[in-house]
Order: sequence, then structure tokens, then C-alpha cells
Amino acid sequence: MAFRSMVNCMTSNPTSRVALASCRNASTMVANLGLYGIALAVFGIVKAKTCADIVVQYKWIAYVSIFVGCCFLVLFHAGTEEPTLKCEPNCKKRARIAWSYWFKKTLYYQVALLYMLARLITNVSQSLIAFYVTRDLRMNEYSKATIPAIIFCCSFLVSVVLQEMRWNSRRLKSLLTIGATLWVISGAAVFLLPSQMHNLMYPLAVVIGAANALVMVTTIGLESALVGEDLNGCAFVYGSLSFLDKMSCGLALFVLESYDVASSCGDARGLNTVSRYGTGLIPACFAVLAIVVASTLRLQDDDVARADRRARASAAAGALEAPLLV
Repeated sequence: MAFRSMVNCMTSNPTSRVALASCRNASTMVANLGLYGIALAVFGIVKAKTCADIVVQYKWIAYVSIFVGCCFLVLFHAGTEEPTLKCEPNCKKRARIAWSYWFKKTLYYQVALLYMLARLITNVSQSLIAFYVTRDLRMNEYSKATIPAIIFCCSFLVSVVLQEMRWNSRRLKSLLTIGATLWVISGAAVFLLPSQMHNLMYPLAVVIGAANALVMVTTIGLESALVGEDLNGCAFVYGSLSFLDKMSCGLALFVLESYDVASSCGDARGLNTVSRYGTGLIPACFAVLAIVVASTLRLQDDDVARADRRARASAAAGALEAPLLV
């Protein structure tokens, strides 16, 4: 929450804010792939012959991951300068914003719903995809790692590309709609994919990775657009939306797992499985809802652009009505 709030304090430029959000998403994908590398190294060094050995393996994965995270945390705090502290006496003080201020803005509820839907799409599908590829598609055990790795790599590449774009509200809404549409298509394909055609999961993973990046970067960009210049209230916005997404994801997974029943793998499972619903159909439904909500968004620069077009149209009309000869 604090890290995401810092982005708005670092720059007020909309393009820079979305570029930083895209950089953050790319770094998240690198961290996910790094965790795979740590696990691969631990599995190669610590051999498991019993269940107790497997527990030891995962303990070492946790220890190494926490240690690496702490190292980067120390590096961040020790190596990051804070220019606001140097210019603080000369800076103009901003009025404190009450949390009730945000509840009076329609845009807050729209962005909150979009961010929650984006998190539900990515988190629910990623939580169940390992069960889907092994139980429903009957792929080998390595697919539990290779399919998510493909998703992370594609999401990383798309996030890098998004950093180089110029951003405004129209582009945010357009790319959010494109990402959600890709998820609708890929989600439907995942839900209907038979086990005999499981190799199609690899190109679908590419589409899912791109869709995840588009949805996450644009919704975080919308959070920055919601905050705008109200920097004293950005912590509440990010905190409340993070709390909402974690509660909704936890509740969604709890409900899905409550319907999960042990059954044999193979064709007998059919389409009526929790992993198939949670990986394909349910995220696709969330994506449809995100498209609907995105179509209702009205951001500040939309109004500015609309007023500018009206001014140009009236100026052109005035020029046509003016006499040609004086």
C-alpha cells in the first residue's frame, strides 16, 4: 500500500504514473519467476524421499525467499533518496483529506469495482490453474510450473511494452477493455478445452499473460487517475482498495473450494469441476463485468477533451458564419 502510494508522490504526470505501475507489474513477474528459480535450486540441492523431506524443502524455499525479500527491502530504504524532505520547508502544505471525501465520488466506487474484478480475474485463475492442467487436462506434473511461467513471462513482456506508451483516460479505458476481452475469449476457451487438446493451453497461456498485464496496469493507472492531485488521501484509496481485493479474493476461493470434491482424473470429470470453473468461466464472467463498468467511466481529461472539441466546433462554426469580404 505504501509503495503504491509513493508513485503519485513521485510524479503528477499521468503517463509517468502508468509507466511506473507497468514497471511495478513487470518487477512482480520477475519476482514470481525468481521464486520458481529458488524452488528449482532447493529441489536440486535438498533431495526428498519422505513427506518430512518435502516439508524441509518448502521450509527452505520460504527461508530463502524471506531473506532475499529482506535484502531488497534494506537496499530500498538505504539507497532511495527522499527529495521531499530536502524541500519540505519551501513546499506548499496540502490540506488533509477526510476519508469520507472519497465516498462522495462516483469514480471511487467504479475504480474500486474494477480493481477488485482485476484482482479476482488474476488471483482466482492463478490459484487454480495448477489443478486445472493436471487434473482436467491430464498434463504432466511439470505443466504446473511451465504454464504459470509462460503466463508470467508474457505478462512481463507486455508490461515492458506498456511503459513506452503515452497514457490518457481514453487509452486506459481502451486497453482495459481489450485486456478484459482477451480474458473473456481465453476464459471461454479454457473452460471448454478438452483434455485431448491440452497442448492448446500453451498459446492460451500467452494470451492470459498479456490479458493479465493489460488489466492490472490499466486498473492501477485508474487508481492514480482517481487520486489525481489529492496526495494526502492516496493512502486511504490504496489501502481501502487493497483490503477490498484481498477480502473478495479470499471469499471467492473459500466458496470455490467448498464446492470442490475429490474425484478421479480424466474424462469422467467433464466440464463440471471447480478448477475448470475457477480457471476459465468465472474469471471470464468477471471480465465481462469489468467491460461493462469500464464503459461507464468518466475521467477528468475526458471532460477537458470534450470541452476542447466543443470549443473548436464553435470556433469553426463562427468562422463559417463570418463574412468573406469586409
